[in-house]
Amino acid sequence: MPFAKFEQEDRRLVLLRLLAEDTDYKINSSILQQGLGMYGHSISRDKLHSEIAWLTEQDLVSYEELNSVQVVTLTQRGLDVAQGRAVVPGVKRPGPGA
Repeated sequence: MPFAKFEQEDRRLVLLRLLAEDTDYKINSSILQQGLGMYGHSISRDKLHSEIAWLTEQDLVSYEELNSVQVVTLTQRGLDVAQGRAVVPGVKRPGPGA
């Protein structure tokens, strides 16, 4: 697997897991961008919005625009993927005990 694809799949899993850790499964894109940076995924806001759009197409998240940020909400399917109970091509599977 090319490294860029591996990195993209991991970034998507990290996004889902960040949302899964939040009490109401909802985080704005500014905080998500900072959270990704903590896990070694420093990306532009534009790239983040592209990832959010892809995750939305897969029914893993939903979002609403609020000024210059997106408020992203994890769906039940997204939670299942984040916890390893469902598999979606394009998202890395979490390791054991995740």
